[in-house]
Order: sequence, then C-alpha cells, then structure tokens
Amino acid sequence: MRVGAFILAAQFPGQGQGEALHRAVRTAEVAEEAGLDSVWLAEHHFVPYGVCPSAVTLAALLLGRTRRLRVGTAVSVLPNVHPVALGEQAALLHLTSGGRFTLGVGRGGPWVDLEVFGGGADAYENGFPEALDLLRRWLTEARVGASGERYAFREVAVVPRPSEALDGDGTGPEVIVACTSPRSVRLAAERGLPMLLGMHCGDEDKAEMVGLWRRTALAAGHSPERVTAAGHVSAGVCQLADRSADAREVLLKALPGWLKQGLDAHVTVDGRVRAMRDPVAYTELLCALHPVGTPKRAADRLAATSERTGITRFALLSEGSGDLAATEENVRRLGAEVLPRLG
Repeated sequence: MRVGAFILAAQFPGQGQGEALHRAVRTAEVAEEAGLDSVWLAEHHFVPYGVCPSAVTLAALLLGRTRRLRVGTAVSVLPNVHPVALGEQAALLHLTSGGRFTLGVGRGGPWVDLEVFGGGADAYENGFPEALDLLRRWLTEARVGASGERYAFREVAVVPRPSEALDGDGTGPEVIVACTSPRSVRLAAERGLPMLLGMHCGDEDKAEMVGLWRRTALAAGHSPERVTAAGHVSAGVCQLADRSADAREVLLKALPGWLKQGLDAHVTVDGRVRAMRDPVAYTELLCALHPVGTPKRAADRLAATSERTGITRFALLSEGSGDLAATEENVRRLGAEVLPRLG
C-alpha cells in the first residue's frame, strides 16, 4: 500500500495566499521526512478553495526540494492548456527528476477558467478525449502531428523525449485520469490509464468504478496483467488524534469555513446554476468516509477501503486544520503511527 499527501494549498478564512502556499510546500517536505510515498498537487484558478494555479510548476519546485518523494498533479486541468505544452513540461519533469513525476489530468469544471484561457465550454464538454490522446502521443512518440477538430499542426520532433531518461526504463511519466462519471471511467479504461477517484466518493462507489474500469479495459484488449496492476489512486482526508472525537472536532471547526468561502467563489463559464454542497454536511461526510480518528482507526479505514475496492494508492488531504504546525504534526503521525500498521 502506498500512501501520499493530497495538497490543495487551501486558503482558510483569515489567511493570506502566501501562507497557504508556504503550508503546501512544508507539507511536501515533511511528507518526505515522514516516509510517505508521494504528494499530489491540486490546481485551481481564481478561487481560495486552492491557490495553486499550476500544479506542474509547484511540482517542479517540490521535485527540486525532495530526493525520494514521488510528485503528481491532481490534477492538471487539460481544457485550460495546450496538450503539447503540458506534455513538454511533463517530459522535462520526468527527465530531470529521475522518473519521480506523475501527470494527473482531468476535465476540471464548467468554470470561468474556460473563458479566461480561451478553451470555451466545448473544450470541457467535448474536447477532453482529443486533448488526452494528443498528450499521450507526445509522451510516447518521437514525432507528432495533429489533424483533429481542435488541434491541427504539421509533424514536429518531440524534444525532450521522455524515453531519453538516463536512469529510466524507456517509458514516459505515468499518466492518470481523474474520473467522476461512468463516461470518464470508460475513457480512462479504454486507454489503459489508471484513475484518480475523488474524496467525495465512498468505498461502494469506488468499487463500482474500479469494476467498470476493469471490464472496459479487458474489452478494449488490455492484458489481464495490466488490468490487475493498474495503480488507481483514492483521494481522501486524514486527520489524526488520540481520540477520534478530537480529530472530527478539528475538521468540523475548520473545514466548513474554508469550503463555504472556496465553493461560493466558483463562477460558471456560461451562467449555469451549480448547486454547491452544504459545508457542514460535506465535512461530516468526509469524516465518515475517510481515515479520521486515532491512528489505529485510520489504518483500519485505509485497509478496509483497499480490501473493498482493490485500490492500493492513497492521496490524503492532511491540511484540514488550516494550521501549519498542526498539519506538520498530522503528516508526521501519519508516517510514524499509521504506515507501520499497514505493513
């Protein structure tokens, strides 16, 4: 089982944006010290829900600050960027980090980002498969051209090529896809790409999505060995305390204010109405679904999720207190008191 930290760079009420980013960087540094496997970096625009606008840029910094830790994007929003530009960045990070970079991509949401960056609603609604396939070609081929509906250009050389890593295995960076619907599950499965599943989902929903992925991948011709070995990632929340009630209390005091401030700031690109979750009810749901409580309870929760879903990789939000010192302690306890219980 591989456990990592999910870093949102969340701006809690009363905090500055620099404070949120400093906490994000320190979380990654402490995660390596604590023995965690990885960190996963979220990307958002124009909202305090998360103040990191470029997960690949923050990934570059953290890869330079660490020596062992894997660093992944969770996720880079593909409709907001040209796939070739993102592919070049991913190749660069893969080559210079010794293969420690994972590129997570997703559709994002129908937000005003699409207007600002010029993608438009169609890039969100219909353009993701074309963009994903172009990105994957860039990461695996020597020369790439395009003649699609959205991207069309003459063949050019891929420089730098991910396969040129001095200490690599000849393959490019791992690519994972954020999946929130059967449509996105099938899209990832047909391409044999592992999934990143969100923290709003429980074990039953995740097990169903993994089952659909496996059936679709096998039907698409992927080998049983590849299907079995797919490293899906489950996002969640982790808050540790000597008493489970105390861990829940920390989150119930801090998360609703951040959620309300962050979710209320989202603006849709086309004026469509989006119903946002009730912050208190959502916090209670997260406490019920994820490793929130004593270290033993957290380990048992992770083991149960893995058994029920088949997922063996976790990205756990550990900054739910909103406090730097408390976040560092939470990550250290995750490494010292939870990981050893998982074997």
